[in-house]
Amino acid sequence: MAKKAWTAFPYPDKAFDYAGAALAKAWPKLHAGDLEPFPDEAHVAALLEANPKLGKDVAAIANQLQDAWRAFHKGDFQKAYEAGIALKAIGASVAIKASGIHASHLLDDEAAKTARYEELMRLADEAVAALPGLANSHYRRAFAIGRLSQTISIAKALAQGLAGKVRESLDRTLELAPKHAEAATALGLYHAEIVGKVGGMLARLTYGANAADAEKNLKHALKLTPDSPIAWIEYGNGLQLLHGDSRDDEVAEAWDKAGKLKPRDAMEALDAAWAREQLE
Repeated sequence: MAKKAWTAFPYPDKAFDYAGAALAKAWPKLHAGDLEPFPDEAHVAALLEANPKLGKDVAAIANQLQDAWRAFHKGDFQKAYEAGIALKAIGASVAIKASGIHASHLLDDEAAKTARYEELMRLADEAVAALPGLANSHYRRAFAIGRLSQTISIAKALAQGLAGKVRESLDRTLELAPKHAEAATALGLYHAEIVGKVGGMLARLTYGANAADAEKNLKHALKLTPDSPIAWIEYGNGLQLLHGDSRDDEVAEAWDKAGKLKPRDAMEALDAAWAREQLE
């Protein structure tokens, strides 16, 4: 995958270049949704203490990991992915996020998307095994499985038992990080997609999914990250899954809010652009 150049990020912006100390300063807002810890030497040292097999040079790893995240926020997703992979489980979070966001927005071939998400699932499983105490080890696993489920159809994903794996990973994420907004959004969509596919009664009895929990989690994510385009986008998507076209005005309003937010990095720029396109 890394040998072939990836489709370039189409909205380059100097504002997304977090060189030097700018990354640490902007980090709390950039990662309000996923609560990724800032990859300074103290964080890396803790990871290496948890799993000494992952490396020895704390300073070098911290610098490499920060540069990988700089590449992600700037929109150089391939560079971020490759830098993350080179750091093994310590870099899995940035590698999975970079590759997954690129695939979601900039990869058109459905077979290639499926293969990408399958690879990210394997990477996520390795990260969970290596660093089970990290909330985002579990969240990236849920993210990869969830995106794979969407490429192969929700029906097939349910038949393969992927829904249970997503729920397991999201529950663990929220146990470790109760204010993880992206996990709350994903859990809301978990409920909404199953209810939308199999109906309320079967969703509740078979998968423990229901419309009330879908909206509760989606609204919770909005409360935690009101300036995040993806929180508004997925709120609209959730309403659509649950209610069809009966709440189209609210769906359009949510997407309109997403499209008007000022993006802080490449991912948010892609999300906001997607929202605007839906309303054209």
